[in-house]
Amino acid sequence: MAEMLLNPRVLKKLQEEVDCVVGKGRMVEMADLPKLKYAKAVVKETLRKHPAAPLLVPHLSMEDCELQVELSCGNKRSYHIPSGTRVLVNAWAISNDPVRWEDPDRFVPERFMRPGLEEEVDVRGQHFELIPFGSGRRICPGMHWACWSSHWLALPIASSGRSPRAEWMPIESI
Repeated sequence: MAEMLLNPRVLKKLQEEVDCVVGKGRMVEMADLPKLKYAKAVVKETLRKHPAAPLLVPHLSMEDCELQVELSCGNKRSYHIPSGTRVLVNAWAISNDPVRWEDPDRFVPERFMRPGLEEEVDVRGQHFELIPFGSGRRICPGMHWACWSSHWLALPIASSGRSPRAEWMPIESI
């Protein structure tokens, strides 16, 4: 919600989508969710920019392996990970990597609405550039609830133009 309040353009676009798909006479219902493409992009962008846990659940490598990483300068570096090594995945760093994401510090839901990316990049652990819930057997069991509840937290703000409005000003001194 804070990202929408800090980005009035995003909030206005979300309000327009909700008003167009749902109308002003009723609240958003479950059946409306598949039609709310921009709302889905807002949720994905929120999870990209603010994963619930920046470090995923630790894993243990079962066998020796090589990990190849592409650096921001374009070079690649390989790492040898021996069997039995405890591995921590930094989901925040992956989802804010400038090699993978253009302008990663900005809140831009439209990045998930480009042709081919709308359904291609998903938060369910299949696309490793966006893994806020982890992947594989240890994926977060609350993932479906979190995605569902994200819609229900964000959409009432955008419904019927009843969103809070504020004039943000920097604090000079406390």
